[in-house]
Amino acid sequence: MLRLAFIAAIVVTALMIFSIIDCSRTPEASIRSLPKWAWLVIIIFVPGIGAIAWIVAGRPQGPGRGRRKKKIIPPDDNPDWLKKL
Repeated sequence: MLRLAFIAAIVVTALMIFSIIDCSRTPEASIRSLPKWAWLVIIIFVPGIGAIAWIVAGRPQGPGRGRRKKKIIPPDDNPDWLKKL
């Protein structure tokens, strides 16, 4: 039981450090829901839940996040490539 608590403490600490660094390096304009200072306060004073909340609700959505990538078409089936021949 003590090992499980130790592993959980390491995971929460690592998640908290990641969230603090990620939040501090993210530009203010792209942060969602709250201002940057509020996210940092939440992450620091509510360690586990604050870090998870930052990842779910505060991080900016990247350009490709949540979308499927374009399907890769082989050259012999690609009409644009065939036009170049």
